Amino acid sequence: MHRPHVIVNLAMSADGKLSTRERRQVKISGKEDFKRVDALKAGCDAIMVGIGTVLADDPSLTVKSGELIASRRARGLEDHPIRVVVDCKARIPLDASILRKGSGMRVIGCCQDADPERCRALSAAARVIPAGNGAVDLETLLAHLYDMGVRRLMVEGGGRLIGSFFEKGIVDEFITFIGNIVIGGEEAPTPSDGRGFVKEQYFPSLTLYSVERMDHGVLLHWMVRKNEPG
Repeated sequence: MHRPHVIVNLAMSADGKLSTRERRQVKISGKEDFKRVDALKAGCDAIMVGIGTVLADDPSLTVKSGELIASRRARGLEDHPIRVVVDCKARIPLDASILRKGSGMRVIGCCQDADPERCRALSAAARVIPAGNGAVDLETLLAHLYDMGVRRLMVEGGGRLIGSFFEKGIVDEFITFIGNIVIGGEEAPTPSDGRGFVKEQYFPSLTLYSVERMDHGVLLHWMVRKNEPG
């Protein structure tokens, strides 16, 4: 089954937290990293987040730089990549920024037993793709995205979605900005939440591609070795 090249990108605190235990968004990186992330978005065909990120942060996932938008237009592309939300129960509000702000296609990956009325309502603003029961089948969703022409997919969070990508063995690059703050809290989200792995042979193995000082932190770029998912 074909799928896009998957790049997980995130910012975390020095103690490995994405936000507070209340899921409140925290500014972890600075201008340099924001510019880098904008360029990464502009270079991808689609950007994906989970419904938890949408409900907590209400992101638009649009490209911000006028120069990057102009570059996309020059290549015959929409101003913004396809924006994808993994939302099993089709809970995304119809007025969410990701559905309203900026031009371009939106995709909602939901479960097959999601409320039909909600799916119909969402279909006015997005392409709704049913995949899986109980949880969205990521491999099926990625196959649909590939058929739509998506070759590079950026995954921005949250921790449960990223954890599911690692669990399925479908991450190719893992880019982490580590900021100079400590958030703390055993219930605060981390970069790879969910069930986790219990056998060492299934731990995803990474190869360090580059290290760069940025803003008041450090940017680590990892390539993911291919293990059997566990």
